[in-house]
Amino acid sequence: MVAGAFPIAKLLTLGARQLSRPLAARIKAGARASPFFRAYICLPPAQLYHWVEMRAKMRIMGFRGAAVKPLNEEAAAELGAELLGEAIVFGVGGLCIYLEYARQAGQARRREEEQAAALREMAAGLERMRAELDELKAAAASGGGGAKAEAGSAHGPAPGSAHGPTPGAAHGPAPGPAH
Repeated sequence: MVAGAFPIAKLLTLGARQLSRPLAARIKAGARASPFFRAYICLPPAQLYHWVEMRAKMRIMGFRGAAVKPLNEEAAAELGAELLGEAIVFGVGGLCIYLEYARQAGQARRREEEQAAALREMAAGLERMRAELDELKAAAASGGGGAKAEAGSAHGPAPGSAHGPTPGAAHGPAPGPAH
């Protein structure tokens, strides 16, 4: 099947990831333009990111008690818009990975179900064959040689029987007197 061999789902996820970059750029532009979005969506994560980053840098350099000055509003809005854009790209990438995982897990589950069904079918066939074998053994044991004669007649007459060829007849006609 050609359609199954072509990874259409992978192509679609790649397309979604590529479309997320322009979408993130539009959201960043909207975040810079809208005062509400700027004040409540962009600035708090930017200030938190700046505070965590500066505290980590100061601890690495050995400054323990120094206070971190917040970013000015313009720099915080820019950083917040950038963080929001990257979060969108990261979120779309994560969603694509999750969807691919779910798709592959579904395929594996279907494959396992098909294998289990085939095993059940084989087990049922084996049980039928065992039952037939048990019936044949029971018929052979109860009927004496009758079942063997019936089984032998299905394959042709047994050698040496009244219906079969005589031992010498297999090699051609018996030599007679010479004329």
